[in-house]
Amino acid sequence: MTDLLSLYRTMVRIRAFEDAAEAASQGGVTWGGAATGKPDEVRVKGPLHLSTGQEAVATGVCAHLTPADLLTSTHRGHGHTLAKGADSTKMMCELFGRANGYNSGKGGSMHIADFSVGMLGANGVVTAGLPIAVGAAHALKLRRTDAIAVSFFGDGAINRGPFLEALNWAQVYQLPVLFVCEDNQISATTRSAPMTAGSNAASARAESLGIPATRVDGNDVQAVSDAAARLIADIRAGSGPQLLHALTYRQKGHVSVDPATYRDPKEVAEALKTDPIVRARATLEQQGLGAQAARIDAEAKAEIDAAVATASQSPVPQASAAYTDILNTGEGMWS
Repeated sequence: MTDLLSLYRTMVRIRAFEDAAEAASQGGVTWGGAATGKPDEVRVKGPLHLSTGQEAVATGVCAHLTPADLLTSTHRGHGHTLAKGADSTKMMCELFGRANGYNSGKGGSMHIADFSVGMLGANGVVTAGLPIAVGAAHALKLRRTDAIAVSFFGDGAINRGPFLEALNWAQVYQLPVLFVCEDNQISATTRSAPMTAGSNAASARAESLGIPATRVDGNDVQAVSDAAARLIADIRAGSGPQLLHALTYRQKGHVSVDPATYRDPKEVAEALKTDPIVRARATLEQQGLGAQAARIDAEAKAEIDAAVATASQSPVPQASAAYTDILNTGEGMWS
């Protein structure tokens, strides 16, 4: 069983990062602006998809991965990236469009990757991470390592073709890959259930291909961790692909400036009672670890405050960098 304090630390770091990024994308009297009473500028430009409320899934799974294990994410990938070991300051700099970000400030939220910790990248295309993870898993198998690949995806992804293609390929070749469905019950601004045929669809579709599926409360970080530990151990031992179906809840709108007024307030209020961080904190309090949890909260806020300060003061990319890091398809090839 993974230490709950360790799991709690990862979750609150993710929450602190998401809260800071959300504030920076909206402006408002936050962070630096609080000292002057003047609104901050909008420092994160463009779409920003938050994983607020889903921290237990990323945390519980990544707690059992090593830097050699490979991971693909989604457009809602900050939590996965942090849990896999990426640097919070470089991530924040990338969101702010700064030259010292992961992609030199030119990729933004949906393109953060860090190969040094096995993070192959977030992805703005729904389901696109699955075939990438399967390709990575096939490479790992050919290399005869005990490393595995993990692919996070949302419940809306199961209705797209690459989901079936990826799972089929993984099962046919018995690849070392864990598919993790973060079932937050909504696809962009529409509830998933009316658009998805069949009950328990993510698990049922995996099982139809012979891939074992495990369903878990995605807002219980210890339950996610325990399930992930078993599945990852099985995959390392040669079981072939597995699917973890984690039921969770996205507390925010589709993007950071979306107030999500299309949701029933009663539904949201009820869902907030199952907040994974609140639940874990309550357990820690019961175990007499409240002081340690409070210290972790303060450390997480200090870390992200420092990341925001660094990002705010860092330089933007030079115009001359616009044509670096791009693919040259052959200069003059059409002349």
